[in-house]
Amino acid sequence: MKSSLLYTAALLLSGGIAVPAMAQDTAAPATAQPASPASPAAPASPATPAAPATAAAPTSFTDAELVGFAKAAIQADKIQKDATVAADAKQEQMLAAVQSNGLTPARYNEIAQATRTNPDLVKKIQELASADMATQQPATANP
Repeated sequence: MKSSLLYTAALLLSGGIAVPAMAQDTAAPATAQPASPASPAAPASPATPAAPATAAAPTSFTDAELVGFAKAAIQADKIQKDATVAADAKQEQMLAAVQSNGLTPARYNEIAQATRTNPDLVKKIQELASADMATQQPATANP
């Protein structure tokens, strides 16, 4: 059971879910507009610090956020696949799953986006989620 949950989390991390797509769409135009006017200035100033700043951003996630992300992704996947839940209700329930795991939709989206380009982050999420599940199981087994 534990390995199937981790597999589901890994699958979700690589593909994303509907909740992240909604918030990303609202943030994307804001970053795309300034890029156009800045294009002519880019060759004049070959600044490489921008690349390390984007590489460093994914490491700013706390372990608690990453565990919450994995749990929310698993819950959202179950909601998405549940044929008994109406399409309108699915979005609300997935949003509630994200929030109940201590994340805002924007923060969830940041993590989801980072997992698409950072395989080390995906590994870290899997390790943290596995450790979290391992600590929860003995607690329920021993009253």
